[in-house]
Amino acid sequence: MRSASGNGFDSSDSFAVSGAAERTARLHDIPPSITPSHGDDSHLLSRIASPADVKALAPNELAELCREIRTTLLAYGHQHGGHIGSNLGMVEATVALHRVFDSPRDRIVFDVSHQSYVHKMLTGRAAAYLDPDRFSEVTGFTNPDESKHDQFVLGHTGTSISLACGLAKTRDMEGPNSGIGNVTAVIGDGSLSSGVAFEGLNNAAEQGGNLIIVFNDNEMSIAGDFGGMYGPLARLRASGGTAQPNLFNAFGLDYRYVEAGNDVSALVAAFEEVRDIDHPVVVHIHTLKGAGYDGEETHADRQTASASPVSFDSPTGVHPTDNVNHSEPWHSDHCNLSDHEPHEGQCEASHWQNPDAAIGKPDDPRKHYGKMAMAALEPRFAAEPGLVVISPATPGSNGITHEFRERAGAHYVDTGITESHAVAYAAGIARAGGTPVVATTASFFQRAYDQFFQEMSLNRSRVTVLDFLGGLSGSDNTHSGAYDVTMFSNIPGATMLVPTSARDYLADLAWATAPAGSADAPAGPVVIRVPGEAILTAERDATLLPVTGGQIADRPQSTSLPVSVSSASGGISAATVRGTVSVTAQRAGVRHMLDWRVNQTGSHVAIIGLGNAYPLAEQTAAALSADYGITATVIDPRQCTSLDSDVLESLRDGHQQVITLEDGQLEGGWGEKVTAYYANHHVSDGSRNPHVLNFGAAKEFTDRVPLGELNERYGLTVEQVTEAITRCF
Repeated sequence: MRSASGNGFDSSDSFAVSGAAERTARLHDIPPSITPSHGDDSHLLSRIASPADVKALAPNELAELCREIRTTLLAYGHQHGGHIGSNLGMVEATVALHRVFDSPRDRIVFDVSHQSYVHKMLTGRAAAYLDPDRFSEVTGFTNPDESKHDQFVLGHTGTSISLACGLAKTRDMEGPNSGIGNVTAVIGDGSLSSGVAFEGLNNAAEQGGNLIIVFNDNEMSIAGDFGGMYGPLARLRASGGTAQPNLFNAFGLDYRYVEAGNDVSALVAAFEEVRDIDHPVVVHIHTLKGAGYDGEETHADRQTASASPVSFDSPTGVHPTDNVNHSEPWHSDHCNLSDHEPHEGQCEASHWQNPDAAIGKPDDPRKHYGKMAMAALEPRFAAEPGLVVISPATPGSNGITHEFRERAGAHYVDTGITESHAVAYAAGIARAGGTPVVATTASFFQRAYDQFFQEMSLNRSRVTVLDFLGGLSGSDNTHSGAYDVTMFSNIPGATMLVPTSARDYLADLAWATAPAGSADAPAGPVVIRVPGEAILTAERDATLLPVTGGQIADRPQSTSLPVSVSSASGGISAATVRGTVSVTAQRAGVRHMLDWRVNQTGSHVAIIGLGNAYPLAEQTAAALSADYGITATVIDPRQCTSLDSDVLESLRDGHQQVITLEDGQLEGGWGEKVTAYYANHHVSDGSRNPHVLNFGAAKEFTDRVPLGELNERYGLTVEQVTEAITRCF
């Protein structure tokens, strides 16, 4: 998820690397001799079954435990991948928390909980990081189903203080019988920039009582720190915590500063000082993100050769580094993307580390189509001063590269992890006549639901939304985009497009961002669901599109359309369907973006495949033809905002079945609207009321279930769809 995606990871990132990574055979090799082996009692970590074991260690053993944890994280990152950089910086702080506090009676809430790997190791789950055969036993975030030491399933950002306030409130109301002791919120790695974090700080100061807020200040978010609060934070660090203004004091909160955030002894002393405190306090710890990566070699070295093995001459494996306090515009080093070449300090690449097995793999859909969109927008910057790309953090995950950001200059804005603000900000730009494009992950956009309704749609703001990772994927349960269609397609005034090719994707982007006053430009906001894995795979292998081979004819430009009118249909006009395109009503020869496209005209069965499910429509049609001699009509709806009644009416003649396929939540989704259309427009001639079958996902959360397995679960395979169709015959 992202983390602090929180904002940017999902498991689909796991095997995507950039071209630069192809030149690097293995980064920061971990010599087998120093990799902890599971079940080896000579290692401290393998003997830690609970926080009680951390408390039982001699004081001089804590540094050795930190060293072993750091070694384990580095090895785990090479083999499995994950949010390694943030956890490397939190090793000492997490050991100190469990040394001082008594979890689970003392509640520890991690925000974003991609910082919780070390916490998991110390609460009975170390084997899931030591033994490759058990890597899949734990999620990348806290999860109460795994352990009583985890308070919440938490992947998104900025909520830990609010959650901790709630725990503390119940404790204070119920008294000693609550079973809750100290309450600690661990925030940082960029998550403090999230608006809800400030709402939590505001509430904490008013509520009072025992509440400890540990602010992990590693001088990084995901792609650098952005916002006015970071200057005062830098001055606090430089002054040892004495500079003013102090934003925590401004809220009325007590404040402590710990410069040595990677010194376990200093942190134990700091946490002991605030344990059982009777009022809210912020403990500001200065840590090094990626502490333990080899921070001594230069960026040029990393581009041309494999890194040298990590040396553990220091007590805990933390190396001195000068990779901090850069003055260049993006407040971080020159790492290009967030999934390769991780190292200590201000390094965007250490947000999410891909496993070594992913090196050399092509870009995943997010990066592939994200780069494509930025390449299309960039040449327009010089002539369109109001064109602005906005990313609420996680740019690298979505193909918004470091180089693009530098070239874009003021045409690119990273608002930090602030989706609600990003959408409202975009609405303001649009109101002033600008052309904003907001880009992030589908599940993160859920945080801005109110702004989509109010500031964006109610105000008819010309905002373009690039919706990444929409639909089904093998992601964890906090990053699933299976609900994006049910959300976006039902917002009044918003148009949601679901392109099924790179060509349509770029055409949709050009239409959505057409300057105000352009011919046929949209009148309000447009959401473009960025194509996913099924579309990209089919574009790379045209045999996966057996009906069209990926070659879709352009729409005709004729304004004189042959139309048939049936009295049985209540006078609703039905456009004639011919060849490979639908010739429904068009405006003065301008291609209408909301018309459905009929890519094959047939009979008996019509298969409508929405977005990422479209390749399945063609493959099912091919199977029906080969096995049953049925030539099915195949339709790409291209959007899910409205129904193309002309096409639906035309299917009454000669089609007994209409099949809808979607890779998202079926209940409340798009396919049910097609079913409702025929139910609500029932005609007297029963033979002209086709039977509709809807295929899509159940209304459920899924956690790291492979995409192929999800498709099997939901009947979204050629065999299952074909069997359902033929069974009805």
